[in-house]
Amino acid sequence: QVHLVESGGGLVQAGGSLRLSCAASGRTFSNYPMAWFRQAPGKEREFVAGIAWNGGRTAFADSVKGRFTISRDNAKNTVYLQMNSLKPEDTAVYSCAADRTMRLTIATTHTTYEYWGQGTQVTVSS
Repeated sequence: QVHLVESGGGLVQAGGSLRLSCAASGRTFSNYPMAWFRQAPGKEREFVAGIAWNGGRTAFADSVKGRFTISRDNAKNTVYLQMNSLKPEDTAVYSCAADRTMRLTIATTHTTYEYWGQGTQVTVSS
């Protein structure tokens, strides 16, 4: 069993920054890809960013490329999402997820991920 806990969400003005953290426990964290997804009210959950087991490969949704970065510290069992130049359309509940397989690629579909955190609210005001 894997337990994921997100933190760092909040209210920020457009153009501002936030850093989300996701602390993992219960499984060898460093063996698995991790990802961030988000879901806005009335919308489907969407892939935001993902990172390979060793941090050597990352992937981003087109809507956040150049503004968001993802990183991980395997010694601390934590993955981060640095969000810069935030826009009102970034408002959503952000959740981290752990892949079910020790793959080398980064999956963008939520069904690939087995474990999920409870989510943290990010609200960007205009």
